[in-house]
Amino acid sequence: MNLLQRSIATGLLLASPSLGYAQLEGSKPDQPPAHHPVPSIQDTETPAQHDARMAWWREARFGMFIHWGLYSIPAGTWNGKQVPGAGEWIMNNGSIPVADYKTLAPRFNPTGFSAHDIVALAKAAGMKYIVITSKHHDGFAMFDSKADPFNIVAATPFKRDPLKELAEECRKQGVKLGFYYSQDQDWTAPGGGAYATNGRHTPNNHWDKAQDGSFDEYLHKKAIPQITELLTNYGNFPVVVWFDTQAQMSPQNAADIVKLLNKYPKLIWNNRLGGGYKGDTETPEQYIPAQGFPGRDWESCMTINDTWGYKSNDTNFKSTETLLRNLIDIASKGGNYLLNIGPDSHGIVPQPEVERLQAMGQWMKVNGEAIYGTGATIFDTPTGTLSATEKGRDGKPKFIPTWNWRSTTKGNKVYIEIFQWPNGSFHLDKTPRHVTGAYLLADRAHKPLKITQNGESLDVQLPAQALDPIATVVVLNTTR
Repeated sequence: MNLLQRSIATGLLLASPSLGYAQLEGSKPDQPPAHHPVPSIQDTETPAQHDARMAWWREARFGMFIHWGLYSIPAGTWNGKQVPGAGEWIMNNGSIPVADYKTLAPRFNPTGFSAHDIVALAKAAGMKYIVITSKHHDGFAMFDSKADPFNIVAATPFKRDPLKELAEECRKQGVKLGFYYSQDQDWTAPGGGAYATNGRHTPNNHWDKAQDGSFDEYLHKKAIPQITELLTNYGNFPVVVWFDTQAQMSPQNAADIVKLLNKYPKLIWNNRLGGGYKGDTETPEQYIPAQGFPGRDWESCMTINDTWGYKSNDTNFKSTETLLRNLIDIASKGGNYLLNIGPDSHGIVPQPEVERLQAMGQWMKVNGEAIYGTGATIFDTPTGTLSATEKGRDGKPKFIPTWNWRSTTKGNKVYIEIFQWPNGSFHLDKTPRHVTGAYLLADRAHKPLKITQNGESLDVQLPAQALDPIATVVVLNTTR
C-alpha cells in the first residue's frame, strides 16, 4: 500500500474547519479541465456516461481486498527476526537482497487455496466485488505472465493461476473482480521503483545493485505488458484496476498506460496511477474522511487487523462492531468500503477474518437495503469532534468520531442506523424532508412506528430494546 499517500490523505482529512459534519447529498466541487498528454476516459466522457460507468460500483458499497503473495511465507519474520511494518513490505523494510527474496518462490505451494471458498466468503459477507493483488511491490506476479517469469505459474511448484480460478468463480457466483497492480514500485525488476525506508536516501532508494536499471525499460518491458495480460486474459474481468504508488510516474509514463486503459471504456480505475490523472475514485487508506469526498466517488481501503499481507504475529483483529460501524459510516458519506483479507502461505484465510466477515454478512442480510445503492446523508449533523489534545499525523487536531447514529438515503427512503439506542424516542432537530411514516428495517412486518413532526423537528417512538446489538435501522418514508 501507499505510505506516502496515506500521510497526504490524513492531512487532507483535517484541512476543513467543519469536519464534525457529514457529507451532504448532492454537493459538487469545481472540476477544472484536465490537460494530459493522452486524454483519459474521465477527460472525454459526459456526466451521464460517467454515471452509467460507475453505476454498479456505487450500488455495491462493499468489497473485498485481498493482499496475497510470496510475503505470506516469511509472514513478518526474516532470519529469525520480526521485521516491523506490514507483511507485504518485508522485502523493503528488511532490505532483503533480490536473490534471497526470490528463493521464496520455489517454496510457494498454496494448495489450500480455494477460489470457490474465497468468493463464497465475500458473498457471505455481503461484498459485491473483489480486488486482488495481481502484483505487489515485490514484483511477484500472482498470475500466468508471459511477460516476466517471476510469477506463480512459472516460478513455483503450484503451477496454477489464482486469478483465472477467481475469475471463473466470480462469474459463477455473481461477484465482480478487479486487479490491483503495482505499476510504479517493483523491488525485484531492474529499474523498478522503490520507496525510501529505514533511512535510505539514495537516488533510487535501492538497497541491492540488482535493482538498478532503467525505469522506462521496466515500465515498457514488464509493467505495461503485464497490465495488457491482465486486461485481455480473463474474459469480462477485471472491472476495476487498482494502481498503487506513483513516484516515478511522469505524465508521459502514465499516459502510456492510459492509452491501454482507454481501450476498455467500462473499466474503473483509481487515483493512484500518477502523472496528474485523477482516475475515478479517491482512495483514503486506513481511515474514513469526516466528510467523504463530495462530488467524487471514493473508497476507504482498510485492514481487519493491522497488516495487509499475512503476518503471523498480528492478532490485533478489529471487532465485528468496529467493522460494521466503519461500513455504515462510509456509506453515510457516499463511499465504498474495501475491506482486506490476507491469506497465509497455504492460501487459507485466517479464521478470525472469516468469522468477522460472516458476522458482518448476517447483519447485511437483514439490513443491506440501508447500504446497497444508497447515497450520503441528507442531515447536516455532527459525526465527531476535533480533539483538543490529540494530534493527527500532520500535527493538526485529530478527528474523533462519535458513534450515536448515521444515515443513508435512497429515493424517498431515509435510513437511520442507530448505534446507541435512545430511551423512548429518536429525535432530530432538523429534518430536510417531510416524513410520512417510519418502521424498523429488521421488522419483517414493517409495523408503523409513531412519529411526531413539528415543523422541521422529528420524533420517532421506538421500542424499549434495539433489534440488533450493533446497529438497528429505522426507515423513514419521506416526500421531498
